[in-house]
Amino acid sequence: MAASRTSSNTRPPPPSSLATILVVVFGRDLWDVQLGRRDGVVSRASEARAQIPSPSANFSALEANFAAKGLDVKDLVILSGAHTIGVAHCNVFAARLSGNSTAGNGNGGGDPTLNAAYAAQLRAACGPSASTNSATAVPMDPGSAARFDAHYYVNLKLGRGLFASDAALLTDRCAAGMIHRLTRRRGYFLEEFRNAVRKMGRVGVLTGRKGQIRRNCRAVN
Repeated sequence: MAASRTSSNTRPPPPSSLATILVVVFGRDLWDVQLGRRDGVVSRASEARAQIPSPSANFSALEANFAAKGLDVKDLVILSGAHTIGVAHCNVFAARLSGNSTAGNGNGGGDPTLNAAYAAQLRAACGPSASTNSATAVPMDPGSAARFDAHYYVNLKLGRGLFASDAALLTDRCAAGMIHRLTRRRGYFLEEFRNAVRKMGRVGVLTGRKGQIRRNCRAVN
């Protein structure tokens, strides 16, 4: 990134913000990302964690979190589909694998909304110390972890959503209806994801004298 910054700013103006460089370097194959965002002057992990939805959040918390950014339930469901790629470490979802549940779904006393066979696979992968296992990672969308598609929603309907926040989407009638449509209409997910991610990209945009164009991506000017 630092090399890209140096290269981009040796050309004639306007200079490129970090956000713009990220888009250009990694491409815009799935949707046309709007350029021109300015860089922030504050970067704290604690502030990010306070605004990012918790993997253990229930639906009400998720809805409120998105609403605070001007995003609705449809955006919540569609953007959650980004979990179709990537991995998560065992300690992040370990609470779903244990507990005092006796719901009778055979999942070993864990979260009753979690598919029993899937829960067994996760326990085998994470081992007996899942709550402290930050080294082992598992796919967030088993069966399609390397493809950006609607398979995440198929897994949700089968009780194979990795996080409690994934499973929570099925507890709301409107969200559950959308999930059903996303698994049945070919191409619908990518079409709607493009719209939702563009909308999210307009949240908190810095304009005018707000923010800056960083000379070094690693630090504020």
